[in-house]
Order: sequence, then structure tokens, then C-alpha cells
Amino acid sequence: MIGIVACSVSGTILAKHKNFDVFGCLLVSMVTAIGGGTVRDVILDRHPLFWMVDMNYLMVITVTSILFQVFFHPESRHVDWFLKLSDTIGLSAFTLIGIKVALSMGTNIPVALLLGVITIIVGGIIRDMICNEIPLVLQQEIYITAALFGGGVFFIMRALDMPSWLIDICTMLSIFTLRMLAIRYDWKFPEIDLVARRKHR
Repeated sequence: MIGIVACSVSGTILAKHKNFDVFGCLLVSMVTAIGGGTVRDVILDRHPLFWMVDMNYLMVITVTSILFQVFFHPESRHVDWFLKLSDTIGLSAFTLIGIKVALSMGTNIPVALLLGVITIIVGGIIRDMICNEIPLVLQQEIYITAALFGGGVFFIMRALDMPSWLIDICTMLSIFTLRMLAIRYDWKFPEIDLVARRKHR
């Protein structure tokens, strides 16, 4: 539910900032919150889909989105910060969830890491495309790297037979910390542009 609320908030903030109406904001918040998990479950052939069984997911998304539409001002100076913070919380929670769900279905470590990443990025990509934005994961942001780093922490601690609750907390904290540090200090991957370098020479 932490991931669901966080992703619902990020979808609502961006849609509200783009002047979407009530139902437009609801749509964006829903695809952001459940899009990645849905694709993950389809890949794993895991049926029925989680949000079709437990209606609490859709209820939480709806209530969260409406509350933020009422109380969040789209022209706030902190729109970008709120968006990245909620997105980072969702990144931390959904990466962990995706990995654990994949492992429960008998996948190996690389596939579990991949599905952990898919769980978080698909909803964000759909959100950004609907809102006519370049998807965050396709920019130079430290985003997927943070998810993979957290996944590495998860499997290392798991191999050391650490308690499950400690593994979960450390995995989410490592993803959250790396992502927020990247935002705070503007860490980005450099571009590879060999053509421009040759021309410069």
C-alpha cells in the first residue's frame, strides 16, 4: 500500500500540473500505481491480477488521488520535488515487491531483478506518455540503477541469511537513499557522443 499511495500521488501531481480534470487525474494515478504490477503478473502468468481480487487497491488509489486534487495546488513551487519524492518512495517499495513476487514464482535472480524494475518503471512510463512528458527512466536520471543497487543489497543480505524484515528495510532504504542523493546532488549518467567528439577534434 505504501507503493500504491506513493505512485498514486506522483501520477495525480503530474496530471494536476498538466490541468487534467478529475477523471483524467484518476486515470493517470491508476495506471501509475498498478501498471507495472499488472505487466509483471502477466509476464509471470500470475492470475487473477492483484487489483482485481482486492478492491482495496483501487479504493486507496481513488481516495489518494481525490485528496491530492483537492489540497494540492498545481502551481506550487514544490511540484517537482513532491513528484520526485513520491516517485522515489514508489521506486523503493515496488522494486522490493516485484523481486519478492518474482522469487515466489520460482524465477532466478536476474529475472527477479528485471521484474522488480518492470514493476516500477512501466507505470511511470505510461504516466509520462499520457502527460506528454519524456519518460523519466529514458533520461540521464539515476533511477533504474537505484533499483538494481537495491536489488543487489536484497540478494546479498538474503545470501547471508539475514532476517526478512531487515532485508526489506535495508533494500528500500538503499534505493531511497541513492535516488534522493542523486536528486540532491544532480547525479546523472554522461552522454556517449562519439560523433560530436570526432567533429570537435
